[in-house]
Amino acid sequence: MSTATLSQTDISPVLKELGIQPENTGVSTGVQWFEGSGKWIESYSPVDGNLIAKVKCAGEFDYEMVVKQSQEAFKTWRKMPAPKRGEIVRQMGDALREKKDALGKLVSYEMGKSLQEGLGEVQEMIDICDFAVGLSRQLYGLTMHSERPNHRMYEQYHPLGIVGIISAFNFPVAVWSWNSMLAWVCGDVCIWKPSSKVPLCAIACQNIITDVLKRNNVPEGVSGLVIGNASGDLLNNDKRISLVSFTGSTRVGRHVSKTVAERFGKTILELGGNNAIIVTPDADLKMVLVGSVFGAVGTAGQRCTSTRRLIIHVSIYDKVCDVLKSAYSQLSIGNPLDQSNHVGPLIDKKAVEDYSNAIKKAISEGGKVLVEGGVLEGEAYESGCYVKPCIIEAENHFEIVQEETFAPILYLIKYKTIEEAIDLQNGVPQGLSSSIFTTNMREMELFLSTAGSDCGIANVNIGTSGAEIGGAFGGEKETGGGRESGSDAWKAYMRRQTNTINYGSELPLAQGIKFDF
Repeated sequence: MSTATLSQTDISPVLKELGIQPENTGVSTGVQWFEGSGKWIESYSPVDGNLIAKVKCAGEFDYEMVVKQSQEAFKTWRKMPAPKRGEIVRQMGDALREKKDALGKLVSYEMGKSLQEGLGEVQEMIDICDFAVGLSRQLYGLTMHSERPNHRMYEQYHPLGIVGIISAFNFPVAVWSWNSMLAWVCGDVCIWKPSSKVPLCAIACQNIITDVLKRNNVPEGVSGLVIGNASGDLLNNDKRISLVSFTGSTRVGRHVSKTVAERFGKTILELGGNNAIIVTPDADLKMVLVGSVFGAVGTAGQRCTSTRRLIIHVSIYDKVCDVLKSAYSQLSIGNPLDQSNHVGPLIDKKAVEDYSNAIKKAISEGGKVLVEGGVLEGEAYESGCYVKPCIIEAENHFEIVQEETFAPILYLIKYKTIEEAIDLQNGVPQGLSSSIFTTNMREMELFLSTAGSDCGIANVNIGTSGAEIGGAFGGEKETGGGRESGSDAWKAYMRRQTNTINYGSELPLAQGIKFDF
């Protein structure tokens, strides 16, 4: 384990490059920044426990100003040709390329994920910009044959209006880009309410795209930012917000879903995951090791796609346990900006408390600890947010196994038949990501069939953690059912309209109805 002194981390050059001040306002309509009327919040790094900077939150008055500015901006932005909007997004991608190193370091320092993962998250933003540029020329509708002579029917898509984006701490910048870049090329305007645990990452993103907005005379209000928890429910209850894209816990997601549905608004919900890997006797154990260990400990287990459960065939259970124990003994825990470390801190001490309670509950339900967890102490872990990745032998029906704990706890579960393994995989309330490791074609095809995984993501011979922006991202059941990023996820940000044109000289009615005068 690393014993580097975390307090030696100097983040000041990064903050300067990204325009982060000791005190910042959390209200922006694009280029302009305004002094918020809400309370001050402080951003502490889980890396070393140091205060990074303060942010003045948005109050109700500030929120109202941002929404009105967005309404006006939408009137102009929606009329701009989609390829032109795509060109502006392309320039945003270039701006992110220029600031990739600095933004990646800030993500790592403010959130606590490894530097490699922080840089990878920024790369996802760049990739989604590239995807959105191509999409701006492919917002296709359909042409259909009419049953009436001299008539033409077709479908087209129009922008919704204002899209509210409420993002979580674990991906402080990427999730915003998955939504905003697609929404922008579709002709929508966006208001972002980031997690109050990582507000500086949001301010940095707004600063990065400011020059692009200025250079292209983009209307003030196309890219709004409101920091502070109070703005979340303002977005949810506001009839002017056509779509709310929420990423977070299932508990809060239920509230968002109910609130927005009551006003007939639209939602994209990316909620909890309880992801499993099935390991069969025909699996390549070297691949299993990489996929399961990174899935379980990457981002300190704070991904919605993190591997929570390993469902292992009884014939290879002991062998897999031994391999995992050996790998866990070699993990280096410490400053995530030090690329020799594998595991960084949890986001805050509340997360540490949840981690400790989950281990206690698993043991109380009959779980057997195979790799001991615990909170790390000492100068190298002075923030109090560092914990040891833990492995527990458990049963799928344990209450704690049925829950999502945002921490590096991996539950091992035995199975005898592939059908039993799939039932165990599906036997949780969540349905985000799933995986099977096997070289048996029948097993992999069964896993991918209608009798297989019930998750939104089903992988073969790769882990549960992470996804490419080319495919639609999201899950089923208590994961929410929403889809973001690639494929045809863009349709969620638009309204579909069916059009019929009569180019003849008579007006025949549909279904052969006669209505003669």
